[in-house]
Amino acid sequence: MDRSINHTKYIDMSLNKAMLIGNVGRDPEVRYLDGNSGNAKVATFTLATTERYRDRNGETRENTEWHNIVAWRNTADVVEKYVRKGTQLYIEGRIRTRSWDDQTGNKRYTTEIIADTLQLLGKKSDNPAAQQGGYQAPAPQQTQAYAPQPAQSYAPQPAARPAAPAVPETDIPDDDLPF
Repeated sequence: MDRSINHTKYIDMSLNKAMLIGNVGRDPEVRYLDGNSGNAKVATFTLATTERYRDRNGETRENTEWHNIVAWRNTADVVEKYVRKGTQLYIEGRIRTRSWDDQTGNKRYTTEIIADTLQLLGKKSDNPAAQQGGYQAPAPQQTQAYAPQPAQSYAPQPAARPAAPAVPETDIPDDDLPF
């Protein structure tokens, strides 16, 4: 009996990731789920992303998509402090669709982006929160991902890599330099 059957293992993989750069459409709404303890906080707002292209006649056209953004806990803290209508943001998160029954019994659906990463873009002077005196540098305990970036930065900064292990100087001869 031949027992050389190829047993292939199948791995079930999936990915749910959204990456957006856009402008906030309205001031965020912040709610506290455990009273005012501040521990379970959620912030919701809209983000507009605009695609610009030229049509067959050479005219510039725009297509704007509106995204519902939901930020929880620490990310909601950052939204509450620094985000206002017009703020340019980089959002990275997961897409979620949920449903509910409205007052008339009809099934309603909404699609949201659950923000995992949020980064302020643009100059400090472009941020409406700065003009209202509410903009401050992030506290030291907050991660670098929340720090405002210069206007020319339109992508998240790469994560810091661990330092390379130290190599003893005796292992590298002086004449083996690449230049």
